[in-house]
Amino acid sequence: MGHLFRWLLRLSAGLILLSVLAIALVYYLASQSLPDYDKELALPGLSSPVEIVRDNANVPHIFGSFGASDEDVYFGLGYAHAQDRLWQMTVMRRTAQGRLSEIFGTRTLETDTYLRRLDIYRLAQQSVAVQSPEAMAALNAYAAGVNARLLEINEDALGRGAPEMFLFNMPVAPWQPADSIAIMKLMALQLSGHMKEEILRARTSLALNDATRIKDILPDAPGKGLTALPEYAALVPGVRQSALAAPAEESKLLFPVAPRGLAGASNAWAAASGRSAAGGTLLANDPHLQLSAPGVWYLARLELGSGGVIGGTIPGIPAVITGRSDALGWGITSSYLDDQDLFVERLNPENTQEYLGIDGYKKFISRPSIIKIKDEAPVTLTLRWTDNGPVLPGSMFKLAEITPPGHVVSLSWTVLSPKDTSMSAAISLMRTTTVQDAIIAGEDFVAPSQNLTLADQNTIALKTVGAFPVRDAAHQSKGRMPSQGWRPENRWQGRAPYADNPEFISPAGGILGNTNNKILDRPFPNHVSFDWGDTQRIHRWQKLMQNREVHTRDSFIEAQLDTVSYTARTLLPLIGADLWFTGEAAPAGTRERQRQIALTLLSGWNGEMNEHLPEPLIYAAWLRALQTRLITDELGPVAKSFRHVEPLFIERVYRDVDGAAAWCNVRHSAPQENCTEMARLALDDALIWIEERYGDALESLRWGDAHQAAQDHPVLGEVPVLRYFVNIRQSTSGSGNTLQRGKSSGRDPDPFQNIHSAGYRGVYDFADPDSSVFIVSTGQSGHPLSRYYDDMAQLWRRGEYIPMSLDENLARAAAVGITRITPRQ
Repeated sequence: MGHLFRWLLRLSAGLILLSVLAIALVYYLASQSLPDYDKELALPGLSSPVEIVRDNANVPHIFGSFGASDEDVYFGLGYAHAQDRLWQMTVMRRTAQGRLSEIFGTRTLETDTYLRRLDIYRLAQQSVAVQSPEAMAALNAYAAGVNARLLEINEDALGRGAPEMFLFNMPVAPWQPADSIAIMKLMALQLSGHMKEEILRARTSLALNDATRIKDILPDAPGKGLTALPEYAALVPGVRQSALAAPAEESKLLFPVAPRGLAGASNAWAAASGRSAAGGTLLANDPHLQLSAPGVWYLARLELGSGGVIGGTIPGIPAVITGRSDALGWGITSSYLDDQDLFVERLNPENTQEYLGIDGYKKFISRPSIIKIKDEAPVTLTLRWTDNGPVLPGSMFKLAEITPPGHVVSLSWTVLSPKDTSMSAAISLMRTTTVQDAIIAGEDFVAPSQNLTLADQNTIALKTVGAFPVRDAAHQSKGRMPSQGWRPENRWQGRAPYADNPEFISPAGGILGNTNNKILDRPFPNHVSFDWGDTQRIHRWQKLMQNREVHTRDSFIEAQLDTVSYTARTLLPLIGADLWFTGEAAPAGTRERQRQIALTLLSGWNGEMNEHLPEPLIYAAWLRALQTRLITDELGPVAKSFRHVEPLFIERVYRDVDGAAAWCNVRHSAPQENCTEMARLALDDALIWIEERYGDALESLRWGDAHQAAQDHPVLGEVPVLRYFVNIRQSTSGSGNTLQRGKSSGRDPDPFQNIHSAGYRGVYDFADPDSSVFIVSTGQSGHPLSRYYDDMAQLWRRGEYIPMSLDENLARAAAVGITRITPRQ
């Protein structure tokens, strides 16, 4: 027995030793790619020396030597991006190219298929030829900086540049100017949601027994009414209602199209000097995107010949997308311009290689495209284009449900332009010093369309940039549902003049802003959109702006971090109107008692979605359960597509606008249900769900336990053990309808998980520009072993910021490293 014990002890010790050695080896290999920020080296691609000063937050301040060109500074940005975010950049490039499956196998086949069909990367290559000389110089220099880092990694054996490269054999090709343009187009893909809205509106129209009720569940933003649209079945005869039973859509690895309700969102507001306590203009911006680790944003400062610029960049793109110079600040919000239209194309029944055009049948433009798949045989696609755009397969986005036999669906979209000059506009914007010059620079933006909020020393303005499609007033669906592609009145008729884009300069009140709300009410076809990103946050913003005669940097920060829900304050009195303080006394432990406790808590609540309070969780669960009860009977399987509560729908139902209270009656039951009964049943549903998940002590609930910010690694985030090192999870306040926005997933088992939020916040005060502040949601580095991987995450969660100065001395004073790069002959 003793002999056996000794051998077991030796075996155990050996296994432990091997485990320790394995962990040490993994750590050693992974740590080889940690950047050294304090060094001197010579690299090809430079004309003059460049200095990259990393301040104490690891933000690179990039300086050329005296007399150096701007190209050397762009080289430095490319080098810094590749130092910190090489894996992220290469994955984004492969996504745009439709080449992920070479690395990840069949898990990304659908992503590759979609990107190949859109032909994003080939269009980016074609767009290189139309860039301005300044933009081409920046793109080439930036690519040279990225490639110089790749050369350094190869020459010095720096762990393949990122630890993920050891897990996935991903050869990294030299960076090209087209790669940066493709990533900008990829961002447009994440910010566009009108295609999904068209599909959902068509599916909902087919599912509803009373098609007039579509205005309830898919309501228009408040404002002038819209003339009634025909039912989708009338627009496209032959579509089958019986097809509306497809399973719920599942998430796909690295799929760049945001789920419905999670397309781009943002806040931006500005105050003129007359409304500023310090006498200078103010600007605040916080763009909202899906959360990830590392985040989308990367902070940087570029010292260009026209002056310094600092703010948020996107790795892969050589521009400060949102930020400021000494003279000008600029912020972005999604405009929600309707820049996508779906068309139902009729196939020639005698030759399916042809479709019906305006003048008869014509051949598709087609070509084969081969997708290589790791450990699998390659897949050959036949890419087809009509006059309206690329043809999408029926398997995508449930298109088969709304496509009649003998037809296919194509997509028109402004980003599918081979002459996309958006990159030139972004480069030009950084060099402008006045609001008027910035507006002029914005003309070259094509996609994604954005609201550009601007502030110089004297003026504030908002200008919508991006290509506006021209539609015929006789368009069958007004661009709200797929329409017949062979009818000339449905087709796009060019781009509207830039002067027609919405523009607001120096408003009389001295304050302007945008929360993705409806900004004007022009009739179709001169409108911007029928579907807007916000009908709720704007009300809270108006109140906060009007509460003060003058504003400060701190009051703008306070507004950015505000967590009071206008929606909760509006809806709770409606849905609980007949429930508050009613009913008989109920013993502890009964359903009635729990309902009374919940209602008592909610009756004293001010609508603040604070992470430490129980009321936000009770409210959110109640609203979710209520909408589910209201729509499941009417919509059947289509109800699963409505993952987020639509406040205007609930309000219409409980105010009985145009008979909307009809949603409260269950069609398939004999009794006549009313809205009070629905509210009570939904509250019980919510309390049961809460008890099963968090226990029955309602007073002890925390909203933040359910509303955790899920900043997950897109590839390693679900890998056992590794996920604990690469994912960043933290309790957060706010909701999808608060200014501190935290949109929930809407998916079980964690429907309130915060997955879409402000990855960047910046507030600029031009009375004292160097007092400006900013923050990103994770950190500068994409390397999980770096202390800069998540060092800003807790600051971001707590609503804190770091200084945002263009003072070179301040950057150098506490620098964590200085990299000096000289030209290599």
